[in-house]
Amino acid sequence: MRFKTPSFSVSPGQAIQRRRFLRALAAGTALGTLDAALPAWARQDLPVAHTGTPPELRGPVFDLTLTETRVDFDGRTGIATTVNGSLPAPTLRMREGETVTIRVTNRLRETASIHWHGIILPFQMDGVPGVSFAGIAPGETFTYRFTLEQSGTYWYHSHSGMQEVTGLYGALIVEPRGGEAIRAEREHVVLLSDWTGSDPMRALAKLKAQGDVFNQHRPTFVKFMQDVRAKGMHAAMAERDMWNAMRMSPSDLADLSSTVLSYLVNGRTPGANWTALFNPGERVRLRCINGSGNTFYDVRIPGLKLTVVQADGQDVEPVTVDEFRFGPGQTYDVIVQPKDDAYTLFAQSMDRTGYARATLAVRPGLSAPVPALDAVQWLTMADMMGGMAQGGGHDMAAMGHGSMVGMNHAGMASMQGMGGMPGMASNPLQKPGTTVRHARTEWGPGADMRVDMPRTNLDDPGVGLRDNGRRVLTLADLKTVGGSLYAGGPEREIELHLTGNMERYTWSFDGLDFTDSRPVHFRYGERLRVILQNDTMMTHPMHLHGMWQELENASGEFVARLHTIPVQSAQRVSFLVSADALGRWVWHCHLMFHMEMGMFREVVVA
Repeated sequence: MRFKTPSFSVSPGQAIQRRRFLRALAAGTALGTLDAALPAWARQDLPVAHTGTPPELRGPVFDLTLTETRVDFDGRTGIATTVNGSLPAPTLRMREGETVTIRVTNRLRETASIHWHGIILPFQMDGVPGVSFAGIAPGETFTYRFTLEQSGTYWYHSHSGMQEVTGLYGALIVEPRGGEAIRAEREHVVLLSDWTGSDPMRALAKLKAQGDVFNQHRPTFVKFMQDVRAKGMHAAMAERDMWNAMRMSPSDLADLSSTVLSYLVNGRTPGANWTALFNPGERVRLRCINGSGNTFYDVRIPGLKLTVVQADGQDVEPVTVDEFRFGPGQTYDVIVQPKDDAYTLFAQSMDRTGYARATLAVRPGLSAPVPALDAVQWLTMADMMGGMAQGGGHDMAAMGHGSMVGMNHAGMASMQGMGGMPGMASNPLQKPGTTVRHARTEWGPGADMRVDMPRTNLDDPGVGLRDNGRRVLTLADLKTVGGSLYAGGPEREIELHLTGNMERYTWSFDGLDFTDSRPVHFRYGERLRVILQNDTMMTHPMHLHGMWQELENASGEFVARLHTIPVQSAQRVSFLVSADALGRWVWHCHLMFHMEMGMFREVVVA
């Protein structure tokens, strides 16, 4: 297959398919369109999907067929989008250095696509309709062909409409050219996901009408009285007044909850108890993939230590923990050494409304105790305002929302790490800039909060995991083996803010959703630093297509090479990019509804 000469222009009529719902919703026609869709019970002609451990296919040639099938997860019956009739899709095994050929035939009634998440390849093979190719029309076959220049644990999924959350996702394992350096006697893919059952657009329409409609932990009078007993009446009243003034909720941890989601391991609900076998004493490698559309999972195996050996497909210096959190798009490989007959793999949702569960056992049919869900931890003022909440003598309740966003700390920030004081480094780009630069477009309906003193620490496990008595993995624990792929520091620095408006349920960069934005331009061959600052209350897993994100700490030291970086609320992170991939790429939050509602940008490398 020949690649066309890169062309980065967009014709006036060209549009990304996922934006159609946004335009329909704005026109007030979405609900009528959704209700016209056939419900699952009316589609009895469809075959039933294979769920559970998916089949494994080995390359270098693959044939994949996209079809509609029926599924039922704990009574949430629905129509799934599946690959070769399987949910999850088949696990694809390839080898580093191979040129793979993947023929994808679309038997759906709509345009489809597959994106090879984390794989470095020509942009024409990236699989984003309207950006890197036209999509795969119904009845057509598209051939992906690319050479693998990496190894590790990755995954693949649709980039069309809501096909990813309705089942079009699977594991992709690339074996190292010289054999595995990570020693294990056995391995299992653990693919976590979530399932809504009904059309995901219905859930999205409800969120547009009321942003916290699925929040099961909204403030109550009982919680207020508990705060009074713990903090006193004055402090409890001040805290409640503050949150009310800002029209925000400290329990706003996830858009969707178990009210509408089933939590799955390899296509099985907790009651179905997906089981992975082992022999006592073996080193077992678990290739953990978060393929969910909406859920951050906190994963642990009571009674076993987890030695993290790979992050986002890249080997890391081993670090042993009790638990790790990962969001949609992320992968972690861990080594465990089980000795008893059975252990529970427990993955609770970040909002603590449900969990996915599996069992490691010496034979089928065994199970181990399932832990209770942890208590909910609410967002703190540090999650809301970053460093501003940690001192300065301000009455945070009296400040209110308008005061918070109006404070200007640029003078203080300009003296930190920008080379402006005697004795500091002469190179202003040696460290990430600390001057917070809000775009003019953040002062508008696309952003309901702005943070002026963000946190820059990477050693925070996140809300719900702090001080829980377990050793929890943080980004600061990661260290990619071999260090950076590239020599030299950045030539320039750009800054983008993650923004949103929960009352409107819109998400964006710099207050502009995708439909109102312009592409971000990288110069081919340049080395640049990107600063992402989260001005919202939610954690966003940010995925850049086509290039590695080399995460650094606040001192500018290399941390890890990642394709998806979770950015916590009121946090500022930075990474280096070597723009060595000509073409048109995308950059987005991997929470499906956040991407759908505007936290999505095109990146042009030219």
